Amino acid sequence: MIKENVRKILSELPEGIQLVGAAKTRTPEEIQEAIDAGLSIFGENYVQEAERAFQVIGQKAKWHMIGHLQSNKAKKAVRIFDMIETVDSIKLAKAIDKACRKIEKVMPGLIEINSGEEPQKAGVMPEDAVSLVKEISELGNIRIMGLMTMGPFSGDPEDARPYFIKTREIFEDIRKMDLAGVEMKYLSMGMSNSYRVALEEGANMVRIGTKIFGERQ
Repeated sequence: MIKENVRKILSELPEGIQLVGAAKTRTPEEIQEAIDAGLSIFGENYVQEAERAFQVIGQKAKWHMIGHLQSNKAKKAVRIFDMIETVDSIKLAKAIDKACRKIEKVMPGLIEINSGEEPQKAGVMPEDAVSLVKEISELGNIRIMGLMTMGPFSGDPEDARPYFIKTREIFEDIRKMDLAGVEMKYLSMGMSNSYRVALEEGANMVRIGTKIFGERQ
């Protein structure tokens, strides 16, 4: 089933769109099945889960951090991940930068935008995004490569559209600034129920779990 799902989604995605398999709670065997079908990027929500998968799969895939990362986990995270999609504070950025400096790595990162301005959720508030990007751009071992958003969860994908539009507008504003050390290349928006709306609003990276792996147990 996983293989068929991956092939179907990959065949339907427009050219140039990156598919991230959201692998929260999934086993290395399930991840391997998705790799066999042509999926090459996996998103993990927790460093500990990523470590377990990485021990089995290693560099047969690229690994993205798509869950909230605590600063004290940065040291472990930078050894596993190829991109951190959830940078939302200067404190976290500095922790990533410091950990990367020690292993001579430059970490691509996306700024997570709290597009729904939900107090219980991670992400930088939309109006603070530009100043955060400017601050992070001065760090040498983390490179901002774009933005990511979740948006408020709703059963109706259309409800997500205004939040995707808002995030795309911030993305375009930052890109126009042409900041040194910032490459606005990726706009990561949309999940299993909303990725088609996200694509219509300019996403070029989508994070899909349920549609690939089935419902989580």
